[in-house]
Amino acid sequence: MLFFLFWVLATIGRTASAQVIPLNKYGLPVVNSVSLYRQLAIADSNQLLVDVSGYIPGIRKEVRYATSNNFTHRQLYASNAVYLRLAAARALKAVQQELNKKGLGLLIFDGYRPYTVTEKMWEIVPDDRYAADPRNGSGHNRGVAVDLTIVDLHTGKPVRMPTDFDDFTEKAHHDYPLSDSTVTANRRLLRNVMEQQGFVPLATEWWHYVLKDAKKYPLTDIRFEELK
Repeated sequence: MLFFLFWVLATIGRTASAQVIPLNKYGLPVVNSVSLYRQLAIADSNQLLVDVSGYIPGIRKEVRYATSNNFTHRQLYASNAVYLRLAAARALKAVQQELNKKGLGLLIFDGYRPYTVTEKMWEIVPDDRYAADPRNGSGHNRGVAVDLTIVDLHTGKPVRMPTDFDDFTEKAHHDYPLSDSTVTANRRLLRNVMEQQGFVPLATEWWHYVLKDAKKYPLTDIRFEELK
């Protein structure tokens, strides 16, 4: 009986991994159905998109794209849920635990982003300095990029950073020289703890990090409500 169970699971895994991801109008493979996503997740549990609020104790969120308080000035998400691939969520959990030792924690602005939202962003702001070009997709569409900052657990407020989230000036760059040593230390701390867990920073955005092996996760276009 045990052998039969292993055979069934192996068969399901092979079937899932053999699934062909359909190409979109740009020739990019994009997972656009729940059934295909589930098959890929059966073959590799790291492909699972998990709700970080339930997975990471004490993590906080401020999903700007679920409101009009973002660079597009439009509400782009119908939900304020934050999802990440299991591998990214696991790494972020380790970051949260490390910060907790210092009386700090994480505040997330964005995680997984359905591919169609990236297309909408590009229609509003067709500039790859500020939005991901849908001809390439983004780490957010792969579920392994996260926008975040640090909060002080004693005050409940974010620590001071060079700029607000989604500020597209040079002040948001990691190499921008700052006169405030506290802000410089906060920026450095976030980068250090994220890099220790396998995340790579985006040079022009102090808040944006993506897993090193992002390309192993497919671009995905599944609505948040379909992931519940």
